[in-house]
Amino acid sequence: MSRTNFDTLLEAGCHFGHLKRKWNPSMAPYIFMERNGIHIIDLHKTVAKVDEAADALKQIAKSGKKVLFVATKKQAKQVVAEKAASVNMPYVIERWPGGMLTNFPTIRKAVKKMATIDKLTNDGTYSNLSKREVLQISRQRAKLDKTLGSIADLTRLPSALFVIDVMKENIAVREANRLGIPVFGIVDTNSDPSNVDFVIPANDDATKSVEVILDACCAAMAEGLEERKAEKVDMEAAGENAPKAAKKKATKARMDKAEEDAINASKAAAFMSKDEEEA
Repeated sequence: MSRTNFDTLLEAGCHFGHLKRKWNPSMAPYIFMERNGIHIIDLHKTVAKVDEAADALKQIAKSGKKVLFVATKKQAKQVVAEKAASVNMPYVIERWPGGMLTNFPTIRKAVKKMATIDKLTNDGTYSNLSKREVLQISRQRAKLDKTLGSIADLTRLPSALFVIDVMKENIAVREANRLGIPVFGIVDTNSDPSNVDFVIPANDDATKSVEVILDACCAAMAEGLEERKAEKVDMEAAGENAPKAAKKKATKARMDKAEEDAINASKAAAFMSKDEEEA
């Protein structure tokens, strides 16, 4: 069953592309027609691509890996933050920190610095500093939190990137390509889809359009997380039952051995008594 449908995408305005003069020829396979100088995206292909991307994202979530959502444009910031948080995934909605993927250890140092500031603030180490120094540290902490707060729990490179507007986030896409990280992207008619592994042709400028697509993808990821949780419970249950079965088997073996020894002893006693009678 499809995760979204033609009518839902149509109502959200996913079919509106950019002006004809701004188009990228590589998007030709996904363009249905041109009307009043604006390209119209083929939503039948969008539905198929959303399903394809959702299935791939579900498998990534089910395997326990992370998907990094990237959207620094004003229209998509809030929606992406809400949807990514709902499936416990990291996201970047402020300026993309250059080298975030290709120079990940340095980014982790900045995140650890933020944690260190929190620790020293809580244990009273900064209580002896002047107001000016405390203010400087607070400003530094706020700046780090704004840029890196949403990826504080990202301890290793993400397994995939989900990008809104691949043209605006071209640095992030290039870094992912360089490291071989698969890229999922909402691609409009003015963008180049060649660097995106899972292309979702749709309007990337409308909040409603982005929200509808993210709803379908995040719902699939939530399913993957639930399946992972269910499998974990089943494995734990199987692990608990295995020792019980082994213990029962060992007990039965001991009982069988005890019965065998008792039978042998009775046979020996009968044999001895028979010998005594004959003597």
